[in-house]
Amino acid sequence: MARREESEQDRRTRIAILNARLPKKRNIAQGLLRNPAGEVLLCELSYKQEWDLPGGVVDPGEPPAVCVVREIEEELGLEVVSRGLVVVNWLPPWRGWDDAHLFLFDLGVFEGDLDPSKFLRREIAGAHWVRPQDAAEHVAPYTARMLEAVAAVPSGTTLYLENSETPA
Repeated sequence: MARREESEQDRRTRIAILNARLPKKRNIAQGLLRNPAGEVLLCELSYKQEWDLPGGVVDPGEPPAVCVVREIEEELGLEVVSRGLVVVNWLPPWRGWDDAHLFLFDLGVFEGDLDPSKFLRREIAGAHWVRPQDAAEHVAPYTARMLEAVAAVPSGTTLYLENSETPA
């Protein structure tokens, strides 16, 4: 049986139906920004207890690498450049959130001073330089595990993790 030629409108209608039914995955883009002492930047957020790496939720149609740069400029007033992908981390549902993909980008070394007057106060209560080995005292368990995994591999390596662990 010959396949009938699908019109552009038929194709778009079929895609719209599939797009409405297929799952939508939340994507998060965060940055690993270090100071010259090797400490990492963690944000004290106004809307949750745990501190977190700088970044945020990727907008629809936005590349994660663009998102992390945009979020850090909007929330911290810092201009950064993404230097490459460090981790893709699948996160299972957690504390009421659905599962998500977290993209962690290397943002290099920041040598300036943080200016709290530039922080987006509705989201950022503070920003702190923390030794990587001390991060677990402040961040969610999955973030602590992710930072440990990153520290254990050579620079320039991109990791794939599931719940911040290497999949079996």
